[in-house]
Amino acid sequence: MYDWIGKLTQSEPAVKRLNRVFRLLPRPFVYGLGRLSGMALYRVCGQPLRRRIAANLTALLGPTSPRELAQLSRNYLTNLLLTLLEIVVEADSLPHTAGRRFQVEGEQHLGQALAAGRGAIVYTPHVGNFFYYYWYLTRRYSCLTVATAGSAELRPLYVRFQALGCPGLDYDDTPPLALYRALKRHLSDGGVVFLLGDFWRPSFPPVRWFGRDTRAPEGAAMLALELGTPVVPFYGQRLPGWRCSRHRLVFEPPLKLHEQFARHERRAANDLLHAFMEKVVRQTPAEWFYWFNAEERWEPAAGPDNEAAGSVLSPGDDQERVRRAWSVRLGSRFPRKAKNLH
Repeated sequence: MYDWIGKLTQSEPAVKRLNRVFRLLPRPFVYGLGRLSGMALYRVCGQPLRRRIAANLTALLGPTSPRELAQLSRNYLTNLLLTLLEIVVEADSLPHTAGRRFQVEGEQHLGQALAAGRGAIVYTPHVGNFFYYYWYLTRRYSCLTVATAGSAELRPLYVRFQALGCPGLDYDDTPPLALYRALKRHLSDGGVVFLLGDFWRPSFPPVRWFGRDTRAPEGAAMLALELGTPVVPFYGQRLPGWRCSRHRLVFEPPLKLHEQFARHERRAANDLLHAFMEKVVRQTPAEWFYWFNAEERWEPAAGPDNEAAGSVLSPGDDQERVRRAWSVRLGSRFPRKAKNLH
């Protein structure tokens, strides 16, 4: 997957040619072409990738019909292609099109969190066009994020948004203590920190997600517990329709983790945040970025008993577990079935 992303992003002359061509075309035609290209990509991407995506969808969402699996896989690849198209071709027009591009819901929750005077952490998984959502926040707030430009294929995308005025700290290039101090100072000054919680590395602390053991950063939980900073759960998704150029941005009521957990309970707080992300992935399955390599993030089972415990539960039981974990805190409603939003 990273290979074909790199082919599109690493050649600056090719990107400039694409920009020149697409600027001459009507926007509905460009997005229609992007959708058709996404469908074609599903056909030509190769059986190994299609099987891997389908296996990961089934493993996390539960038993799914072959027809629905194919539809989700097509929509997933289409969203990836449209997101790349938006970043490479459309990003320069964001200042002029933001008013009609974003449908924003619940932004008052972020204002409520900031009113406490301890900054706010906007917490989300990699869904939709997360680059656009960060751009939106930087236009309205003093906002900082943590990312990694270590991947040669993805680096041009981060550099492009830096050029658009989206500041960020590089996880790989910034010493951990300096990273923590920078985020702490930004929050203490009343700023917003945008954190994507579903990064995975084998060196990250353990967490439970989708009924399985994995590893993920604890930065959001740590900052929230130590500073008393509210966490605003957030997600974005591409709105349905042929053009698919509009995005829905949803801010949920803030979580005061410091009132629910002690400082040493970072793991429990992080588990709660992952219950939110699981809810989002189930609601918008075709929008999650990591279906192409999700199998890499799960911890190996230690034995037969653990293997059974770590396996995927039946869809009803699994969704009920997430619903209970999340609604206990917020009373959030949870859909009975994953929606196909395209």
